[in-house]
Amino acid sequence: MPLSEHEQRMLEQMERALYAEDPKFATALEGSGLRTYTRRRVYQAVAGFLVGIALLMAGMVAKQVWLSVVGFLVMLGCAVLAVTGWRKAPKPGEQPAAGAPHARRQGRQKRSMMDRIEERWQRRRDEQGH
Repeated sequence: MPLSEHEQRMLEQMERALYAEDPKFATALEGSGLRTYTRRRVYQAVAGFLVGIALLMAGMVAKQVWLSVVGFLVMLGCAVLAVTGWRKAPKPGEQPAAGAPHARRQGRQKRSMMDRIEERWQRRRDEQGH
C-alpha cells in the first residue's frame, strides 16, 4: 500500500532529521548493506554448489554412494539458497523488503528502535508546537 503525500513528506522530514542528528547511523540503515549481505550469500551458495559437485564426483570415483548423495544434497541446498537470495535482493535505489534476512533476524530490536525514533520525533514535534 503506497504512502499518501502527507506521509511521504513526513517520512522525508524524519529522514532529513535523522541524517542531521546522526549521519553515520543513518548511513548504516540504508539498503546498501542488505545488497552486500545478499550478494555475499549468493556467492557463498555458488561456492557451496561447486563443493557439492566435487563431493558428488568424488563419491562416484570412490564408488561411495553416501558421499555422492551428500554432494547432491549440498548442491540442492545451495541452489535453493542462491535462488531465494537472488530473488529477495533489493534493486539499487529500492527500499529493502520487510521480510529481508537481517530484518527477520532482528525483528523485535528493530521494532523497538523504530518505536523509540517515532516517540522522539513526536516529542520534538510537540515541543515545537505542531
